[in-house]
Amino acid sequence: MKVAFATLGCRVNQYESEAMAEKFIREGYEVVEYTEVAEVYVINTCTVTNMGDKKSRQIIGRARRLNPEAVIAVVGCYSQIAPNEVSNIEGVDVVLGTRNKGDIVYWVNRAREERTQFVNVNEVLKNNLFEDLNIEEYQDKTRAFLKIQDGCNRFCSYCLIPYARGAVCSKEPGKVLDEVKKLANHGFKEIILSGIHTASYGLDLKDKVTLVDLLEEIEKVKGIERVRIGSIDPTFFTEDVVKRIINLNKLCAHFHLSLQSGCDETLKRMNRRYTTKDYENIVNLLRNNFKDVSITTDIIVGFPGETEEEFNTTYEFLKSIKLSKMHIFKFSPRKGTKAATMENQVDGKIKEERSNKIIELNNALEKEFMDRFLGKNLRVLYEKETFVNSGEYEGYTENYLRVVTKGNDNNIIGEILDTKIICIDKDQLIGAFAG
Repeated sequence: MKVAFATLGCRVNQYESEAMAEKFIREGYEVVEYTEVAEVYVINTCTVTNMGDKKSRQIIGRARRLNPEAVIAVVGCYSQIAPNEVSNIEGVDVVLGTRNKGDIVYWVNRAREERTQFVNVNEVLKNNLFEDLNIEEYQDKTRAFLKIQDGCNRFCSYCLIPYARGAVCSKEPGKVLDEVKKLANHGFKEIILSGIHTASYGLDLKDKVTLVDLLEEIEKVKGIERVRIGSIDPTFFTEDVVKRIINLNKLCAHFHLSLQSGCDETLKRMNRRYTTKDYENIVNLLRNNFKDVSITTDIIVGFPGETEEEFNTTYEFLKSIKLSKMHIFKFSPRKGTKAATMENQVDGKIKEERSNKIIELNNALEKEFMDRFLGKNLRVLYEKETFVNSGEYEGYTENYLRVVTKGNDNNIIGEILDTKIICIDKDQLIGAFAG
């Protein structure tokens, strides 16, 4: 029996898909690419934007065309938010939410044997139990995502995720460390700690362990050379936190601090819990304490009520703060959020214009940041060959710059090597092995 996965959205989803795939393998299934004919298709959905829902529906249709007799299971955030809508899509056999993905094989097998649709989506808003989806065997990767936290209590006015993922819950630190040790034993050099609101790690635990406490324990695990934190709330970085984490040799100098807007009035409508001045102070705190730190972010343009003046304030703030990379999103109203019913929704054409303007700024700032490393030696973790038999290998620096280097006869995948940066090619650095 063959099973194929399609994963949309965040790193947490990527981790959960790999954990679900392992459960299928243990039951005798073979995991194949999603473009292949399989007996089972699992679509792990995202519902951050309307486009995520649309993509999920398109992928479901593609699976049905590949094999009309296949069992199609739709899981994740879209299923959690709209189980009736998903169950009514032609060809869907299993619908699961965000906190019961561990039961995927059971429901798929029942649907396959009984040829009956099963919908099992539970209430999550008050569910603060962490669902352990452990991974025992890791598949051909050099960097591993490690889910340590789920849920969010913030309720930003544009976001459905708290309704899809539920209350904050954390993986027990002992279990996290066990998994980190397994990753080290499998030869991984880098782990990425991931969560829905990673900064909230430990809030629900009885012993009140914090993310910093966890980082300090992971530092002691032999074999792991790099630890990276996934997207994190900027307010996590207080002076006391930074005083502790600057002593961690394995922590990568790359932080994705979600900003969303560079205008205080817009941030207030978004229900973000900081001002632009707070954000700027945090960026400066990190820059003053981490050499060559890379700070990346997300920006939403066209949020309801965003006037031309507010947009220009955001643009000038971004221009002055000079982040190393920005991911730009045009506001997409999500039914069930406060922002969807706000007055003064912004016209789509204006959103497009504002998006293009910030993309242009991002390209300039990204190149300016990369220029700083021309001629320097950087440590690169090589992950894969760019193309089969190309002899070129790509990987990432500690501060998350993509580097492509002409290889040699040795297998360098999974190795961290000194690499001299010789030029820039669009959004990547071109390197040569130092020495």
